[in-house]
Amino acid sequence: MDNVTFGVTMLVCGMGGTILTLWVMSLVMGLLGRLFPEKPEQKEG
Repeated sequence: MDNVTFGVTMLVCGMGGTILTLWVMSLVMGLLGRLFPEKPEQKEG
C-alpha cells in the first residue's frame, strides 16, 4: 500500500468515525430529551 492509498484510507476512516460518533451522540441526546423533558418555568407573583 503506497502513501496516497494509506492517506485516503485514513481520511475516509477518520471522517466516517467522526460522523458515526456525532450520529450516536445525537441519538443519545434525543433519548435523554425524551426521558427528561423540559419543564415549563412557573412565574412567581
